[in-house]
Amino acid sequence: MSFFGKFIGGTIGFLMGGPLGAIAGVAFAHVLQQSQDADRISGSSYFRNYNRRMNTTEHSHMTFFVGAFSLLAKLANVDGELTRNEEATIRRFMIEELRLDPTSQYTALRIFDAALSTDQDYGDIARQFYREFRNRPQILELMIDILFRVAIADGGVNKAEGSMILNIARIFNFQQYQYDRIKERYVANTNKYYAILNCRPEDNDETIKKSYRKLVRENHPDAIAAKGLPDEFQKVAADKFRQIQDAYEHIRKERGF
Repeated sequence: MSFFGKFIGGTIGFLMGGPLGAIAGVAFAHVLQQSQDADRISGSSYFRNYNRRMNTTEHSHMTFFVGAFSLLAKLANVDGELTRNEEATIRRFMIEELRLDPTSQYTALRIFDAALSTDQDYGDIARQFYREFRNRPQILELMIDILFRVAIADGGVNKAEGSMILNIARIFNFQQYQYDRIKERYVANTNKYYAILNCRPEDNDETIKKSYRKLVRENHPDAIAAKGLPDEFQKVAADKFRQIQDAYEHIRKERGF
């Protein structure tokens, strides 16, 4: 059962607070009301644990899931208009990249639509996301990575999208060079493989090996999961880990070490 399959009748976003709690409240108000009505009719105890507080892991999972699809909604609408192509890109991301089950797809779309319909500022959403994950830089970098991945899937990163992603990176307390290295992974250039390894072509072999070993330790899917990444996003983490390995192998063969 998916994370949201277990959570939909429980504590959902109302206990999150902040702009993400407000978006979750809009997204699930009708679901919660329908479930409560069913309980009154059937006398079931489905909502018995509604006021149970989320534990730390559950709170992190909820924040990432709601935050990710809220920021993706703001990215898709950053120029003031959500096109069919942009909407199709989000759906493909959910199905092909994340491989969400039907419950999680429905949940993601409710969050996406709620974020579009509310006046919550993407900066406020990003700041709440940062507060949750400020001590987990791999999670913050993965979020920026996801934003770029979805932006280029729509045909390339336009000026408005690039500006928004840069602003979010700054809210995440990234230095300019950190942002540039993530961007270089998706914007065509000859240094893509070095950017993936957080290196430059002029770095020596030992520097590249050291950076590779550090990235492998920090970005192994099991390590990322332990830091608060929901199961639904594990494929993205695994793809990034594969990118690191492929980049290192390309550079290793190129340099002959």
